[in-house]
Amino acid sequence: MSADHNWISLYAEAQAAELGAAENTRLSYGRDLLGFSDWLGRQRRSFETAERADIESYLIACEAEGLAQSTRARRLSSIKQLYRFAFEEGWRTDNPTLQIRGPGRSKRLPKTLSEDEVSSLLTAARNMGKTAYDRARNTCLIEVLYATGLRASELVELPISAVRGDPRMILVRGKGDKERMVPLSPPARSALSDWLVHRDAAEDIARIEKGKKPSPFVFPSRAKSGHLTRVGFYQLIKEIAVQAGLSPDKVTPHVMRHAFATHLLAHGADLRAIQTLLGHADLSTTEIYTHVLDERLKELVLTHHPLADT
Repeated sequence: MSADHNWISLYAEAQAAELGAAENTRLSYGRDLLGFSDWLGRQRRSFETAERADIESYLIACEAEGLAQSTRARRLSSIKQLYRFAFEEGWRTDNPTLQIRGPGRSKRLPKTLSEDEVSSLLTAARNMGKTAYDRARNTCLIEVLYATGLRASELVELPISAVRGDPRMILVRGKGDKERMVPLSPPARSALSDWLVHRDAAEDIARIEKGKKPSPFVFPSRAKSGHLTRVGFYQLIKEIAVQAGLSPDKVTPHVMRHAFATHLLAHGADLRAIQTLLGHADLSTTEIYTHVLDERLKELVLTHHPLADT
């Protein structure tokens, strides 16, 4: 293993142990740092010998590649965190990133859906699928997603133990293994109850006929993970969007999460309550939804106010 790769490995271990970083976050940082290491190698440099000018040259090269502002900002963040860690561990006597300013992040508002569009998705989910099993699963996925605002990974990895007994609230394990309680709406509870009947029946048949062990997940799958994958769910929600007459480019699991938060805020929910439901560590992350609401109210006034055209 090269010295750079050793740095990345030790840094990733520290992220997992000390910071409780989620696996997807560690993988993302790892890819960024491997890319930077490869670039340094072509310049005959390494993490240990790189200077401020090298890092700035790398950022210029990233911009020349046409990488998005947000991608360049994330890559610099990964590099900064690595060198902060390296300095604290004594691998370097300096931190070459201290004076480097990044491109920042664009302040684009998150995409969301109207309540009517979500209603169309729910209707489409109830009718999409060749079998009652498929339709029950699709309905449950969309109902629970909209009722809870879960991340796609949190939903597909939901353990069956969390939903037994018709709960009014479910325990969710989120980023960094942090747990939170999320309430289920009556429609979501009904959809979940119906899905479990179909799911459990299929599990019983698989156990009796094929000797398979019961799945520990709410949404079992033949995938290696044992549950519906994020990619599989992403593709499925696109198909449901088409069935609902919506552009598939407009609908993703994360857009549904945005819709959950925006609609709650529009109906008077407290911002800190939404922060808790979404599992945001910082309230500033949740505050973006106030801007979404402001923009929608502004659009409403400009579209419907009698003096808007004068």
